[in-house]
Formats: sequence, C-alpha cells, structure tokens
Amino acid sequence: MSDDHTQVQEFFTARAADWDTRFPDDGPAYRAAVAELALSPGSAVLDAGCGTGRALPALRDAVGPSGVVLGADLTPAMLEAATRAGRDLAGQLLLADVTRLPVRTQSLDAVFGAGLISHLPDPAENLRELRRVVRPGGMLALFHPIGRAALAARQGRQITPDDLRAEANLGPLLAGSGWLMTSYVDEDARFLALAVRQD
Repeated sequence: MSDDHTQVQEFFTARAADWDTRFPDDGPAYRAAVAELALSPGSAVLDAGCGTGRALPALRDAVGPSGVVLGADLTPAMLEAATRAGRDLAGQLLLADVTRLPVRTQSLDAVFGAGLISHLPDPAENLRELRRVVRPGGMLALFHPIGRAALAARQGRQITPDDLRAEANLGPLLAGSGWLMTSYVDEDARFLALAVRQD
C-alpha cells in the first residue's frame, strides 16, 4: 500500500456506506478474536484502523464500563459509518493516522488491528508505533475474519510468498518491531496472530 494516505482514504471512503452490509456475518469472528486477547475489566485498548467499529462493542464488553476503548481510523467516512451504527457508544472514535498515534506512550494494555497490516505504509516502523503506545507485556492482535487463502480467493488472486501475513514473514517482522508472536492461526474462517510487547 502506498504511503500516500489519500489513496487509502479514497479506497475506504468509496466503500464506507455499505461496508457492514457487505460483510454481515463477521460479528462472531470479531468477538472470538477479542476474547483471545483476554482483556481484564478496566483495561485500555485501541482498535487501530477501526473502520466502521465492528470490534468496538466486543472490546467494550471485554474491558467493562471502567475500561478505555479507543477506535482510530484515517477515513472520516468510516468513522461516520461507525457513528451511524451506534458504535461510538462503545468507544471513543479518533480521526487519526495509526502510524502517528495521538496516544501517550505505554498507556494501553492492547491493540487490536483488523485487516490492518496490509494497509500500513511501513509495516516494521508502524508496528513499532503500535508497540510505543502499549505497556510492557501488553498485547497486539492482528486479525481478519477470514484466512489468507479465503481472502485471496474472494479478491481473485493467489497468495504470494511475500504476503506479510504468512507466518514465516510475520514472525520476524513482529520480532524486528519489538513484538514476540505468541500464537498464529490461519484458517478459512479466520486469521489471528497474537503478539506480546517485548522490552
């Protein structure tokens, strides 16, 4: 993906209005992925590149009323769709670039990123930025509601060896950015890589 944020915004602006109706059955996969983060009540979590905020209700349920839920996205139209869906009630929405977050260093317990990594302009550097905002021992979840092969088939393409989400590529990428991958699942029904912040 280009580091020209205009390209990302144009892509998602054109799809924001019907994004949720295009993928109406993803809710359970989001909830299951959030559950794997094992967040405690009172935790602080960021949904990085939150889009229409589909993870926000599950994140709010996980951290409870005393927790903090932030949803950051670069595309105003996606945040507007999240608000229309009432998901702004589950967390605070931020119009923000996840490569330069307006979040204090080591202020979060976890970051959740659905479909995020393929849109990062400089994945290694951008993963370091996500690490910056997470406390030592905090977690990162990189998620997609379908696996790599199913997503490639949906998009009419083949999986390539340089796919960042391939386990052989993602593990070293995370390690070089200060994360230790602790689990990796790539099935037709979901993709989920969990990592812990290293010091």
